[in-house]
Amino acid sequence: MTNIDYIDQLKWRYATKKFDSTRAISDNDLEKLLDAIQLSASSYGLQPYEVMVIKDEETRKKLHLAAFEQPQILDASYVFVFAANTVIDEGYLDRYINNIVETRNMTKEDLSGMKNMIMNAVISQSAENKIEWAKKQAYLALGNLLSAAAHYQLDVCPMEGFNAAQFDEILNLKEKNLASAVIATVGFRHKDDGLQHTSKVRKPKEELFNRI
Repeated sequence: MTNIDYIDQLKWRYATKKFDSTRAISDNDLEKLLDAIQLSASSYGLQPYEVMVIKDEETRKKLHLAAFEQPQILDASYVFVFAANTVIDEGYLDRYINNIVETRNMTKEDLSGMKNMIMNAVISQSAENKIEWAKKQAYLALGNLLSAAAHYQLDVCPMEGFNAAQFDEILNLKEKNLASAVIATVGFRHKDDGLQHTSKVRKPKEELFNRI
């Protein structure tokens, strides 16, 4: 893949509507996508979300109904559910600080200023504001998934058309202090998916960018 131009791959990708259910993503390619999500940027590095990676057919049948019976849920290799943390408190921050301490061989005292800053900027916000913020962070991770999948010539359909409350119930997310934010199906495009042959429509650069 190193000889394939990155921009060409972004032009190649599209929101796949019809997946080839006879083709499955390899375990190796799945791990590459998970690495890309794990390495996504997030505000303060807090990653206030978790990702459900769903292959189980029975679970997907239930999700299919909660996603208005869109076929991607059943035909793709995996369904990724990006779920925002709903409890972002000092305990959550302490776990993050401890991770930094262990990873970078630092002390908690070294990070006291950072902790105070995040306490004031994030933890002190209302629960509603924090959940909305966490969902925005989850979308950053979705963006990394889309770019990585394009690089490895894997297909993704990002989806907001689903009943979040039903997804939360099916996946027991409330018990895990999580709430569905956005989903994506991952697999291989079907040869009969006509969208792959259509020209990509985007704003011209003159409209999109303001060069100051």
